Amino acid sequence: MDGHGRAVAPAAGTVCNALATGRGSAFAIDLETTATVDLDATGAYSGEVADAPDADTTLVERCAELAVAEWGDGEGATVRTESEVPMAAGLKSSSAAANATVLATADALGVDPDPLAACRLGVRAARDAGVTVTGAFDDASASMLGGVTVTDNERDELLSHEVVDWDVLVWWPDARAFSADADAERCKRVAPLADLVTDLALDGRYGEAMTVNGFAFCGALGFPTEPLLEGMPDVDGVSLSGTGPSYVAVGSRDALESLAGHWNERDGTTWHTTTRQTGCRTR
Repeated sequence: MDGHGRAVAPAAGTVCNALATGRGSAFAIDLETTATVDLDATGAYSGEVADAPDADTTLVERCAELAVAEWGDGEGATVRTESEVPMAAGLKSSSAAANATVLATADALGVDPDPLAACRLGVRAARDAGVTVTGAFDDASASMLGGVTVTDNERDELLSHEVVDWDVLVWWPDARAFSADADAERCKRVAPLADLVTDLALDGRYGEAMTVNGFAFCGALGFPTEPLLEGMPDVDGVSLSGTGPSYVAVGSRDALESLAGHWNERDGTTWHTTTRQTGCRTR
């Protein structure tokens, strides 16, 4: 153990939003958050976010604290994160930061934890920090493991995990929507559709699941459906990601390039990427 650790974790896109029923599904995408952790003897925790000096670092500080409580001996820690993932865009920036911080702290402690155990620590920290309504085990598990996962967020239980190789198009507008501010009661009104989405995902019909999820949660959360319609019927699946404001689509490269022509006309950023078959890792 040298007291220094580093880890990277991918972002994720939504297949099924867990706000309605507690069951959700997400897939890892090739945008990364990096965390570095330096341990010390102070027993105190501090954090900083690259290029965002005023950012709230409660989540990563709590992740380091829980990781030390689990595997350490009272050490303090300084956590630094930098990210390709836009904050509060629905692309699981909090889950990626939590996963990267937990594994970086474990790395600094000289520990190689079980990935799901590490993931659950990050989910606990997210709940403690108040950055999530559901606990986001779906998002966190996809980021930690790679591929696509389906989960029960009320039990932090992994229902399925599959490695996938998809082209992905992401559009995030110049706006933010914090998950903890989402209207959970409105989302519960679309629970019958969310149950259908989960069943489709468990059956491996991820594209169809995404699209049904997109229309249901755009309605529940008040986001426009036009970005979804612009992808149909050519893409395999298109959805609002998380609680927005980003949208994600999967399909053939030609179909996604055609959709990018529409999304590029909107304010914001359009990003053509791929899924990640591997998840969080130290390096």
